[in-house]
Amino acid sequence: MSTVTARIERTPYETHISGETQVIVADEPFDVGGLDRGMRPTELLCSALASCIVITLRMYADRKGWPLESAVAHVGYARDIESNRSLFTTQLILNGDLSEEQRLRLREIADRCPIHKALKNPIDFDTVLIEP
Repeated sequence: MSTVTARIERTPYETHISGETQVIVADEPFDVGGLDRGMRPTELLCSALASCIVITLRMYADRKGWPLESAVAHVGYARDIESNRSLFTTQLILNGDLSEEQRLRLREIADRCPIHKALKNPIDFDTVLIEP
């Protein structure tokens, strides 16, 4: 199981997120009281999907020996509170001397990355309180 740790102290909304070896900062923009020192949580959610998509495409193209020079995924997120639904939109740019068939296949593979699968399927949460 992958685990990250998020820690917030007294600085309004500035949150330090650590994995096994790296630390990133999340924050909120000035207009809601943050200091805008990092990506918003929804941007981090989109970044997880976007990075997983392009990593998956790189792995697939390399395994197939396809001439994918670069892949860019622009991921947007919108939430409809009334219907309780979320929508992720992905715009994909594939650079390289790819055939139309290869491009279409890579577009299919983009929706098969592990983060896409996790977000698409039912999700359960288990939150416990631990004494400091």
